[in-house]
Amino acid sequence: MAERLETGSRKLLGRLRDAMASDVEGQARLDKITHLIGDSMGCEVCSIYLFRDEDTLELCATEGLNKDAVHQTRMKLGEGLVGMVARDRQVVNAADAPQAKGFRYMPETGEEIFSSFLGVPVQRLGEVLGVLVVQSKSSRAYSADEVYALEVVAMVLAEMTELGAFVGEGAAMSARHSQPVMFKGTIGQEGAAEGHVWLHEPRVVVTNPIADDPHREMERLREAVEQLRVGVDKMLELAGQQDNDQRQVLEAYRMFANSKGWMRRMEEDISNGLSAEAAVEKEQSLARARMGKVTDNYLRERLSDLDDLSNRLLRILTGQGADTGAEMPADPILIARNIGPAELLDYGRSLKGIILEQGSVGSHAAIVARALAIPLVVHANRITTEALNGDHIMVDGEQGVVHLRPDDNVVTAFRDKIAMLAAAQERYASIRDKPAETRDGAVLSLQMNAGLMADLPSLPNSGAEGVGLFRTELQFLVRNQMPRRSELVALYARVLDAAQGKRVVFRTLDIGSDKVLPYMKPNDEPNPALGWRAIRVGLDKPGIMRMQLQALIRAADGRPLTVMFPFVAQFEEYREARKLMEKTLAAEERLGHVMPASIEIGAMLETPSLAFAPVKFFEEVDFLSIGGNDLKQFFFAADRENERVRRRYDTLNVSFLSFLEGIVERCHATGTALSFCGEDAGRPVEALCLAAIGLRSLSMRPASIGPVKNLLRRSNLAEVRKVIADARHRGEMSVRPSIMEWLREQT
Repeated sequence: MAERLETGSRKLLGRLRDAMASDVEGQARLDKITHLIGDSMGCEVCSIYLFRDEDTLELCATEGLNKDAVHQTRMKLGEGLVGMVARDRQVVNAADAPQAKGFRYMPETGEEIFSSFLGVPVQRLGEVLGVLVVQSKSSRAYSADEVYALEVVAMVLAEMTELGAFVGEGAAMSARHSQPVMFKGTIGQEGAAEGHVWLHEPRVVVTNPIADDPHREMERLREAVEQLRVGVDKMLELAGQQDNDQRQVLEAYRMFANSKGWMRRMEEDISNGLSAEAAVEKEQSLARARMGKVTDNYLRERLSDLDDLSNRLLRILTGQGADTGAEMPADPILIARNIGPAELLDYGRSLKGIILEQGSVGSHAAIVARALAIPLVVHANRITTEALNGDHIMVDGEQGVVHLRPDDNVVTAFRDKIAMLAAAQERYASIRDKPAETRDGAVLSLQMNAGLMADLPSLPNSGAEGVGLFRTELQFLVRNQMPRRSELVALYARVLDAAQGKRVVFRTLDIGSDKVLPYMKPNDEPNPALGWRAIRVGLDKPGIMRMQLQALIRAADGRPLTVMFPFVAQFEEYREARKLMEKTLAAEERLGHVMPASIEIGAMLETPSLAFAPVKFFEEVDFLSIGGNDLKQFFFAADRENERVRRRYDTLNVSFLSFLEGIVERCHATGTALSFCGEDAGRPVEALCLAAIGLRSLSMRPASIGPVKNLLRRSNLAEVRKVIADARHRGEMSVRPSIMEWLREQT
């Protein structure tokens, strides 16, 4: 049989190309292809199984099995030999299939008379689209040449599927990139937006998987690889004296770009009939499939390097990519596998929404998205392979849902939701200048969180009384080197200017955990959230903290200054940080700089330990701000990045509310100013309960101030306190059901 394959399946690929060019469409074309493959490989059976949904494979065409089984025979992922091929993304080569482990007998197909089985995954860039199978009556294992030939054909089938070759009357499958798709991800930033797709890394579409002239394709590949190598060498030259970690990454790039094995495999693919582009993509698909199984971080990073180089090589070969002149739509919704904060800031407020395949709710990109008030959904699996530039798309950041190419019903419902949100914002505008005063006379101070200069213009229109948290780390995260003190002075001065006399709480550098500076050597910590971060870094690296404190003092230039230290876990840490501040103030005064008119030095309470600090701590600290996001994850021992556990624990849990109430009581006894900062402060129901247990200052994103103020002004805190007390007395785990029932009764 191997002799019939001619030179590495080139004849078969030529016949496939002719089938693609023929007038037949859809099912007829798929049927013709199974006949061609079976005939060329001398097999009695050739079958193509394609995914109907994420877990179900369907027999879509066959030569040799019962035709009545087409579109009737289905199996789950991992079921039978076909399901095993799809699940494991590996070849199954069985000489005696009925005796092979995992074999499933399907009587409707009539396959019981065929002994040998060879199945290969039909995959493109790591995404399995289906399974290609050949079978014979004789009991024998297929040769390595035959396995390779079928893999090449499967790769071409994947490209044909991508190009919509099987669409038409009686089609075996719908056109890719044309049907509505819904993605369920994780909420990164709330809000809703409608627009059109803009891919951060445009997809490269291979339109010519089969080549006529292998010699010309070899030449094209070698020219492109040489161009790639020159580009990598230039990157290394430009890196120059950069830190060793960056050079190591680029050296790994160069190693792969000069890999003889990689080049040899692609040349072999071309000699077997593939185009240069298809050969690159075939090796890239195999690398991605391996990457999905590797658990070692180093190996995953190296395979990721190879994946990136393959993308660069494909762009050189096809001329496709970011520099093709494609124009960003007027209402862009950005889609990326992941993105850094500097790249995201380059887009700025032009984006209507952001969707990431990877990332996390605490990532740099999420921090920037919140600062820009752009709806963000992360963990939208497979969206970069499904979306195309210009696709209509809707992002529901409230639910973590994305609708790609939505149908009319979804569009209507979604636009109604956007209209309702807009109408609500108009209602909130009418109470913008009114106090957040409850019906029983409690007055709350509502402040906004910020981290970029772009946030500050929203301060006057938000109804916020000031900035309860200004995240200073963003200016460090979006750069490739440490910012100079003079740059920080200018930035902090602009922040105070924009606040127009309103109080701004500057939180000192909160790095570590999920916020690693690109120019600081990362620490390989088993649990970064509990590791070397925030105040711990500042106290161990006092030079960095001193520079930032100097910049804040000089930026104040005689105005009031408020500084807050993050992640304080014990009294001694606050005392050390405060001493550093006092020494810096004294040094700045000796140098002749204008001192702040007044200074407040506070701490963030983000660890349960600080709630039990000595009374002396509460007496010495000028103010405390409860960092709700971190405090909740440590209180419940539930990583807020872990979707399997983070939603199991409720802010309105009776235990957590009782814990917060204890903090409120300690601060009240010592006269310590207290606020609550975090996502929960901006959720109206949670904010109402926080007010009921005694908190009188809340800091949140600007868009949340209107909804929170609206609910507070309609509520009586004495009644809310009674609802909480009754739920606690009944032994309820959370007060949320009781509060929601009470709210329904008020309307």
